[in-house]
Amino acid sequence: MSTPMTAAEMRKILASRKIQRVVVLGANGTMGFGSAALFTTAVPEVTFLARTKEKAEEGLAAAIKQVRSPTVASRATTGDYDNDLVAAVAGADLVFEALTEDMAIKKEIFDKIEAARGDDSIVATVTSGLSINSLCEGRSESFRKNFLGLHFFNPPNVIVGTELIAGNDTDPAIVDFIDAFSQLRLGREMVRTFDTPGFAGNRVGFKLMNECAQLAGERGPLLVDKLVGPYTGRAMTPLATVDLVGWDIHRAIVDNVYANTNDEAHETNKLPDFMAKLMDKGVLGNKAGGGFFKRDGKKRLVLDPSTGDYTPEEEIKLPDLAYIDEVSALHRDGRYKEGMAVFLNAEGEYAKIARGVIAGYIAYAFERVGEVTETIDGIDRIMGLGFNAAPPSVLVDAFGAQGVVDMIGEAGLAVPSALAEAAKTGKPPRFFTHSRINIGRFFVAG
Repeated sequence: MSTPMTAAEMRKILASRKIQRVVVLGANGTMGFGSAALFTTAVPEVTFLARTKEKAEEGLAAAIKQVRSPTVASRATTGDYDNDLVAAVAGADLVFEALTEDMAIKKEIFDKIEAARGDDSIVATVTSGLSINSLCEGRSESFRKNFLGLHFFNPPNVIVGTELIAGNDTDPAIVDFIDAFSQLRLGREMVRTFDTPGFAGNRVGFKLMNECAQLAGERGPLLVDKLVGPYTGRAMTPLATVDLVGWDIHRAIVDNVYANTNDEAHETNKLPDFMAKLMDKGVLGNKAGGGFFKRDGKKRLVLDPSTGDYTPEEEIKLPDLAYIDEVSALHRDGRYKEGMAVFLNAEGEYAKIARGVIAGYIAYAFERVGEVTETIDGIDRIMGLGFNAAPPSVLVDAFGAQGVVDMIGEAGLAVPSALAEAAKTGKPPRFFTHSRINIGRFFVAG
């Protein structure tokens, strides 16, 4: 559906069927228990399933701790795959798969789901970028008709941006229903994407993060996170985000995109060799004690990508980056265009490096229109409300179309036609027009 549904249309669609029972598989994982907790806000019965009942109980405890709501416990039951999956899935209106990002593992659990589910039950996967069509390949017509991707971002109780991905055989009525249910019952900001590697958010967002990881191998993590920091319109710096997500998850996403696409920025999706080598030694980010950064008491330590050693942050000498303070001060006053004008005109190699990354982010996003989403609006909303990063269009409006064109040219990149036309004609005067989204949220950390 290219035209967004009205509230009245969504209410009518919701009346067509009910979701009373949800089963979440992989409920001991962070995404699993977070999603299950979210479902308890709208559904009277949610079953947490894992390899063992003990693991499912751990997921339930984590969900209760995460959202601090008595509703979770009162509406949840737990079980394991061997003893409880068949009965739980047979009685479910929605089966939600949240296992590890591995095609073979997911397909194995889908074998069990398909054997147990009712013909009209909906099956959704929370995959962050695996092909929806490949995941349901060879399944029955009923399975394929009722199968789709429902990609929440972590943690789901905080981040409302959500991608909805239909397969070739998914019933459009099912897509509309899950869209309406997710908006009206779960409070999601829904973005429909095409079934492409990484979908929209991870395709665009992880490209930037991996580019920063590559730069970290050359310039060091601390300098890179300063250069592509909050003043560029992101609540969390790129490498700190990689540490939070986990290096293994980051690797799974960029490897998937690198292996299955061949676009103009293909090499920026190649995992740096130093990350692969350090992962073999157990470096996985925050979940394993450290990644690009780690803590030693109150001290923050910074990784040396070439050796794997860590150095206290205060011992690392950074170059003069005074322009960043000037930009940040203007952002704090809500003077975003003035701040970005300072950034655009800042002299020196480091400002140029930073502009190159941001120019690449904007250009890459605009070039993905028609490939990952129908319009730039979908990419804008998932970047803003999924990654909490300034949407590409917000940055275009802040820099001005001509400023962006100049910046993209400085970076040696091709200028997307929509931006070239805007610079030439002045139309549209603004790309980002969401009155309910305050763009200040993307610059408050500046």
